[in-house]
Amino acid sequence: MTQGPDPTPIERWLARALGDDAPRHFGTGWISGVLAVFLGATALGAVIVLHFPDWLTSAELRARYPLPLVRTLIGLVIGFAFLASCLNLLLRRRKALGLAGLALTLAAVILGGTEVEIRGDFTRPYHFGLDWFLLNLLVFALVFVPLERAFPLHPGQRTLRAGWTTDLAYFFVSHVGIQLLAFLSLWPAAALTPWLGLGQVATRIASQPVWLQVLELMLLTDLVQYWVHRAFHRLPRLWRFHAIHHSSREMDWLAGSRLHLVDVVVTRALVVVPAFVLGFAEPALYAWLIVIALHAVFNHVNLRFRLRFLEHWLVTPRFHHWHHAVTPPDRNFAVHFPWLDRLFGTHYLPEGRWPEELGIRGHPVPDGFGAQFVYPLRRG
Repeated sequence: MTQGPDPTPIERWLARALGDDAPRHFGTGWISGVLAVFLGATALGAVIVLHFPDWLTSAELRARYPLPLVRTLIGLVIGFAFLASCLNLLLRRRKALGLAGLALTLAAVILGGTEVEIRGDFTRPYHFGLDWFLLNLLVFALVFVPLERAFPLHPGQRTLRAGWTTDLAYFFVSHVGIQLLAFLSLWPAAALTPWLGLGQVATRIASQPVWLQVLELMLLTDLVQYWVHRAFHRLPRLWRFHAIHHSSREMDWLAGSRLHLVDVVVTRALVVVPAFVLGFAEPALYAWLIVIALHAVFNHVNLRFRLRFLEHWLVTPRFHHWHHAVTPPDRNFAVHFPWLDRLFGTHYLPEGRWPEELGIRGHPVPDGFGAQFVYPLRRG
């Protein structure tokens, strides 16, 4: 693997403020310090959500939350953040991470902790999905970070690699702005559904078992997304937006979040048209959304698993890492089923090998969320 990118300015600032030159292996207090800051920030964010649920919770999820369980989970996060902070203060010579984690945890407790009274104007038409962001970040980080540390494809790659703050910004925007993204992505399907008049077809499709509908959704949407994805690579105006995703030079569970908003909206808008027009049942749609979210994260992970028994039938990290390889370009466009690339002549998966260099030749895309957002809009 070639030399990775340089840290962004905010990453350099965080390294100076919170880091040191001491060892970072298990038992030095570094892991507990990072965990303290992560859990402390998550706990503080969750308490803020409890204070403003009408503004900061997704309307689709709000009524489904088991509130006693949510309060218990927040209490556990606060407790583990406090313990991790104390462990860092005991083990590490420089206490910046532990003190920062302790400050975030105490702020969460002072603001009410798990006892915040739920109130607000729940008739508001607009909201931000801070709850969705925190829930996904907590689950994905606690699942994939330990796996990537235990079974890394590239052992020298750090969890807080160069560019992690940029990808975290993409992760934040895509989750907090879930209402706006859903509206922009669904309006073509909403406009076409009544005009096509596929009521009888929709009724038959919705009456099928949920597992069969999910499989059909995966097949149908992957076929559409294959050609949308290929167009983003072949058409220069579209490629400038999709190049943002390919600017990642190191892969992990967070790298898949690096997607320009135009790329996200256009791709989703075209992919969900057949899913909604054909009338798949709501449980199948929700299950399909969970599958594609998990699969997208999994395909970018820094894990050395080969999964030979799946490689011919299901997209795996090795297959998708070759899609991000500098050489050869424009391969492996499928999201779920690699046999689509074999069918259309774009399959590339050399036996037993992983790509040596990821990204775009010459690395033309700038670093940082703001610079990357305006990059496709600039002339030239």
